[in-house]
Amino acid sequence: MNPTQSDPPPAAIIKDALTFWELGRIGYNAVLATVTVAWVILTWPHFEPAFTLRGGLMLLVLAAIANVLYCAAYPIDLLIQHSDLRPLWRQWRWLLWVSGTLFALMLTCYWIADEIYPNVAEAARPLW
Repeated sequence: MNPTQSDPPPAAIIKDALTFWELGRIGYNAVLATVTVAWVILTWPHFEPAFTLRGGLMLLVLAAIANVLYCAAYPIDLLIQHSDLRPLWRQWRWLLWVSGTLFALMLTCYWIADEIYPNVAEAARPLW
């Protein structure tokens, strides 16, 4: 920051990051859930056997992994907010959200198409 501007307190920076990214998490999860549901609906007869306890647990694990990876934006945001680029960053950080969401969307489609879709019959096996 230049000498005429005062640095915001760390608590304000953390609150700003939490507000932006946690509101963004709602959209992020909505996009990924919509694509996943679309895959299931559009290929329904194929995915029907995967509706088991094991399939549901696998889905929950993958959703948790997606949300842990979403947290990768926090260190970037906090680091840049502690620099002279803070005003510019706060105006344009939505681009990081969009690019990260598109990357997660690409990974979701890849994972469904290459790892899950071909192995649905195996996923339908009983958990115990």
